[in-house]
Amino acid sequence: MNWHLIETGFSSGKFNMDYDYKLASECPPDEAFLRFYRWNPFCISLGANQNLSDINLAEARKDGIDVVKRPTGGRAILHAEELTYSAVIPLNDKLTPKEIYSRISYALINGLTIYNTVLSQAELETVQPNFPSLLKEDENIMCFASTAKSEVKFEGKKLIGSAQRKMKNVILQHGSILCGGFHKKLPDYLNLSQLQKEIFKKELLTKTIELESILNQKTDYEKLSECLIAGFENVFEIDFIESKIKI
Repeated sequence: MNWHLIETGFSSGKFNMDYDYKLASECPPDEAFLRFYRWNPFCISLGANQNLSDINLAEARKDGIDVVKRPTGGRAILHAEELTYSAVIPLNDKLTPKEIYSRISYALINGLTIYNTVLSQAELETVQPNFPSLLKEDENIMCFASTAKSEVKFEGKKLIGSAQRKMKNVILQHGSILCGGFHKKLPDYLNLSQLQKEIFKKELLTKTIELESILNQKTDYEKLSECLIAGFENVFEIDFIESKIKI
């Protein structure tokens, strides 16, 4: 299988989600893709089945925050100070969707360790929450309010949130590698009371962590992407096609 590396830099939420969907829906059976991207403007993405009414659109618009639907499931995420990855991988007899999810997480941890050895302490969540029950709770308007099995955490807090969808015989998986703390402002843009917003801000403070808090330094995004690429090459035992597609 040929692995392609794509780096699209900063784009709008609609561009980023449309690109992931198109990549997965048109993926040939012998090609796989890894893409890294960022968001301009900052953007709230909603899971495919989440109601737009969860978001205070007027408040988001006032602060220049975009809103978009993801092709994958899950709940709301505020994409801001992060590096986002997407992986598009055809299914075959070698790996199940769960195994792909787990292997991608190990590749991310490997890359983070290359970026800074302190991050070697990152680990995979071993417990799968009861999502049907969780989704009935108000706090789970926010994707980062809980950690799914095989997601990446550091000192018990979620560092990378990922979502996966099977599209015919292809797996689309994308996720947010938290670098700065702006994602914790998400409750400001939810249709909730002020008291609920303060409660959920505390939830994000206690349940999430970002690279800049762990390392006490600004993120070198170019170096981070290079290290994560190396992590994928190590764990998947691949070499990316040399020419990087940039659009």
